[in-house]
Amino acid sequence: MLELNIVYMKRTTLPLVLLLGALTFISWRAPAQAPAATPPAAPAAPVKPLDLFPDSVIAKGKDVEIKRSELDDEMMHLKARVAAQGQKINPEQVPLYEQSLLEDLIRIRILRAMATADDKAAAKKMADKKMDDAITQLGSAEALDRQLKAVDLSRQELLSKWLDAATAETVLKRELNINITDNEVKKFYDENPSKFEQPEMVRAGHILLMTIDAKTKAPLSAEVKEAKHKQSEDILKRIRSGEDFAKLAREFSEDPGSKDNGGELPPFARGQMVPEFEAAAFSLNTNQVSDVVTSPYGYHIIKLIAKLPARRIELATVAERVKQDLGLQAIQKQFTPYYAKIKEAAGVQILDERLKLKENPVPAGLPPRQPAASSNTLFAPK
Repeated sequence: MLELNIVYMKRTTLPLVLLLGALTFISWRAPAQAPAATPPAAPAAPVKPLDLFPDSVIAKGKDVEIKRSELDDEMMHLKARVAAQGQKINPEQVPLYEQSLLEDLIRIRILRAMATADDKAAAKKMADKKMDDAITQLGSAEALDRQLKAVDLSRQELLSKWLDAATAETVLKRELNINITDNEVKKFYDENPSKFEQPEMVRAGHILLMTIDAKTKAPLSAEVKEAKHKQSEDILKRIRSGEDFAKLAREFSEDPGSKDNGGELPPFARGQMVPEFEAAAFSLNTNQVSDVVTSPYGYHIIKLIAKLPARRIELATVAERVKQDLGLQAIQKQFTPYYAKIKEAAGVQILDERLKLKENPVPAGLPPRQPAASSNTLFAPK
C-alpha cells in the first residue's frame, strides 16, 4: 500500500468486495525518437507499444470489449502496488493473476452498462466523497497529488476508478434488492463492540533527516550520516531555544508525507510505526520534544501534540461505513450465481485460452489484488 508518511508500517488484509480494485498504476511509455537532422523538422512521434504489437481483443460480449493493452496495464498496476508493499509476483504466477484481473474488468464492464441515471448519480456522489475524504486525511489536495505521483496517477484517474467501483456496487444493490436499514446497522454495532474500540493513539509531528536513499533505500555513507546527526542536534537546540517546530519542519524535514504539514502526522496507535519512533512518541508528554531518535529511516525529532485515550467510536461516526460493509456482505452472498447469469446473458467470450478463469486462480499466500479498506489505506475501492 502507499504509505501515508515515511514511517508507517505496511499492513494489508483481504478486501470484502468482489469488485475491481481502485488503483491505477504506471502505464508503459516508449521513449521518443531522436529529433530529425538539419534542416530542422518536426520531432518524430513517440513510438507507442501498439505500433510494435497488435492490440488484440481478448474478451468480448454485449457491452464488453477488452483489449490486451488494458489487461497489460492492470497487470503493471498490480505489480507496482505489490512492489510498494515490498513484495513481488513470481513470473509463474502472472497467468493466474491475469485470469483474475480480466474477470474483474469483465464484471465492471457488464455492471457499468446496466447502470441507470440514478445509479450513476449515486455512484458519483460516493466517489466524490471518497476523494474528499482522501484529501482530508492527507491534509491537502497537494499532499494527495504527491502520493499519486509515486504511481504515475492523477487525481482524475483515481476518481475514475472509484467511480467504476461505486457504479458496480450501486447496480448490484439495486439488482439484488439490498437495502440495509438503520436498525440493522445499530444491531451490528451493539453486537460487535470490539470492532469499534479505538486504542490509545497519539498525534505527533517529527522532523526527519534521512540516512537512507529515498528511492533505493540504500544506506548513506558514514560521513553523510555523521553530518546529518550533527544537523539534527543543531535543529533540536534551535527548538529548545524557542524556535517554532512546524517552521523548522517545513524547512528541514525530509519526510515528504508530513513536511508541508509542519511535520504533523495522522494520529496513530501502537503497532503502526517503526518501534524506535513509536516508543519515543508514546513516552512523551503533551508539547514535549524528544531527543534525536534513530530509526532505520534516519534521525527524528518528535513533538507530541496530543494523547488520545482509548475509546469506543460513536455509532454516528461509523454508521455510514457499517451500512456500506453490511451491504457488501449481502452482495457477496448473492453475487456468484447472479454474476454467472448476467455474464451468460452478455454472451461474454474469452478469446485467449490462457486467460480463461480457473478455479481459485490466485495462489494462497500471495498479496491480495486490492488494498484493504482500513483507516491507513487511501486507495481502497469502498
